[in-house]
Amino acid sequence: MACPYFFPTEKSSNIYWAFPQRLPLGAGFCGSCTAVAEDSLPSEPELRDFCNLGYASGCSRIPADRRSDAVRFAVAIDAGDHILVHYCCDRDHAPVEHGQLRYDCLTQAWPLPHQNVCIQRQAECYLSTYLQRRRK
Repeated sequence: MACPYFFPTEKSSNIYWAFPQRLPLGAGFCGSCTAVAEDSLPSEPELRDFCNLGYASGCSRIPADRRSDAVRFAVAIDAGDHILVHYCCDRDHAPVEHGQLRYDCLTQAWPLPHQNVCIQRQAECYLSTYLQRRRK
């Protein structure tokens, strides 16, 4: 479950995780933090311990008054021409929001993206790692 304020930009090859394929987005990512007024670049330990894993109460950037503290994703349907991704936002290990995002494999687009840019980008990263594994 990634931090809801984490905007992943690219896979990280510099940060060590014992089993990166088990991470919430299917791999470790670098990116920026949107919890503060200006996007900031988290340090390597912050990326490793908070951004990619969620439930980052030890992070100095995460607001005390927040709707959620982790986002998780799962492929619900892989129909070949489209993929349905379920997402769930948690606060204190309890769901506070959930839904589904549809990816059209033919147009390679999300017909109705999530309104939160961080959640949408995390879904894109999650799906990208899923599709890379599916091709193998």
